[in-house]
Amino acid sequence: MFSQTHYLIRSKKDGQYLVARPRSGSPNEAGFILLFKEDYDALSYLNQHGADVAERFGVESIAGTQLKGLLQRWGFEGVGLVSDPLIPQIQFLTLK
Repeated sequence: MFSQTHYLIRSKKDGQYLVARPRSGSPNEAGFILLFKEDYDALSYLNQHGADVAERFGVESIAGTQLKGLLQRWGFEGVGLVSDPLIPQIQFLTLK
């Protein structure tokens, strides 16, 4: 996971990352940052589940070696690896 490039969805307005909050859905919960294997998977996810707001988001890449620092800096609980963007199948991994 740390030797790969991952793709994230980020708000163009405020710079926040797209996260999943599987436990409570509370905006105060740190959540899990969603990671995609390819940029087109992230775009497919946006078009399928947020077509009306897709223009408000961008896709950016991150090297696996930078992932731990990003998680710690933003205080995320872990990552959500999206394996199917159309019918979201997400594997949640916590940061320890």
